[in-house]
Amino acid sequence: MPADKRSEVTMELLFETLKAIQGTLARHGEDLREIKERLGILEMQYASLSRRVDRIEERLERVERRLDLVG
Repeated sequence: MPADKRSEVTMELLFETLKAIQGTLARHGEDLREIKERLGILEMQYASLSRRVDRIEERLERVERRLDLVG
């Protein structure tokens, strides 16, 4: 096989490999965006639950004081 033919095949393989890498990187980028979005939603839900627990705790403390359950 002439040297030029081997170079063409090598360049073609390199090009195809780079295209495959670009595709993989693009998919990883999309996955990362989705993960960040879902993490943001979880953070908001956690903050909301945390506020609710804090309010319940405050209410429980008031009830305990009114009933003289705390020393």
